[in-house]
Amino acid sequence: CLISKAGSLIKLAKYPASTLQILGAEKALFRALKSRGKCNTPKYGLIYNSGFITKASSKDKGRISRYLANKSSMAVRLDCFLDNPTNKYGIAFKKQVEERLQFFKDGGTPTRNVDVMNKVKFEL
Repeated sequence: CLISKAGSLIKLAKYPASTLQILGAEKALFRALKSRGKCNTPKYGLIYNSGFITKASSKDKGRISRYLANKSSMAVRLDCFLDNPTNKYGIAFKKQVEERLQFFKDGGTPTRNVDVMNKVKFEL
């Protein structure tokens, strides 16, 4: 759904994570910009329908939306520009998002991104 909204995988890979986060909420974004601060800018667009967003508490939805957009952006770029595409990075990023949800609930320390990327790189 994100790929069709962006137009292609390459165009989606070129978007920053902040654009990916609000992709699909252009109408609300332009309404907020037009009102000059009277309306809030949207926190999420199409990724609001993700299971990770629905699992989050109402106060953490914006934070997990931003985190999910960051991980999705990295996964799209890896899928698009790697010579030998693999799903190992996507699986690792999904696990990181689940750890971040757990962190918001319990306060447990999530794995650092550098450690996850290096682990996947050595597995290949």
